[in-house]
Amino acid sequence: MKSIIIAAGYATRLGELTKNFPKPLLKIGSTTILDRMLDDLDTIDVITEHIVVTNHKFAHIFDEWAAQRLVATNAEVPRKPITIIDDGTETNETRLGAVCDLLLAIEQLEKQSSDQLSDSQSSNSQYPDDLLVAAADNILYFSFKEFVDFAYEKQTSCIMCHEQPSIEKLQRTGVIEVDDQWRVLNMEEKPQQPRSHWAVPPFYIYLKKDLPLVRASVDNGCGKDAPGNLAHYMVQRTTMHAWPMTAGRFDIGSLDTYYEAQRLFA
Repeated sequence: MKSIIIAAGYATRLGELTKNFPKPLLKIGSTTILDRMLDDLDTIDVITEHIVVTNHKFAHIFDEWAAQRLVATNAEVPRKPITIIDDGTETNETRLGAVCDLLLAIEQLEKQSSDQLSDSQSSNSQYPDDLLVAAADNILYFSFKEFVDFAYEKQTSCIMCHEQPSIEKLQRTGVIEVDDQWRVLNMEEKPQQPRSHWAVPPFYIYLKKDLPLVRASVDNGCGKDAPGNLAHYMVQRTTMHAWPMTAGRFDIGSLDTYYEAQRLFA
């Protein structure tokens, strides 16, 4: 399994703080938002590499960060390799969107894999790994290992979810319906009349067997921007399960939430 971290946004709601610096690399105490996430992902044995997709404006900053992270001597566990992918955009108005950034990462992984394959191997081998896909601007109160273990137990691609009592907040996110085995029956992005209280944060696992569907998603009408668009597309075409979060998360989306994160975690 490889983790793909979507970090190509421009964080315009944080104003001057992120005008020339990427939000995931803002400091929270002695470390960064993204380092906190990767410190957890590094403890998961099945994850072999992190792919961080960013934009051209911030790519050099991520390159410097990745080099420094890998030579740090204070890590509690061995750190996994990091690959930085530059999506080529330089402004918020020209951004590719989260789904297209994910497809860009998959294309690079396919190319790396195809360079290593012999002609005798099957075409399905071009999809080399299962993928854990995550937005880069969250601090979690739980480990991704629980999510990974759940996906391998179910042997399906998976969505993460949490109970959200606020109808107003449900109208601004993805919402799913599930059966008593946590199989996803339906997903809607930003529904005006939510059919459940199960909200979907930006964390997904796509197994290798479903990656051909992911690869063809945009060509078949999937929305490009929010990562929930892809989950909605996939639910209609393959079996997916939902893992209910066992603890909370802190989403850093504004100056107020960044300063609150400083207060809580520093």
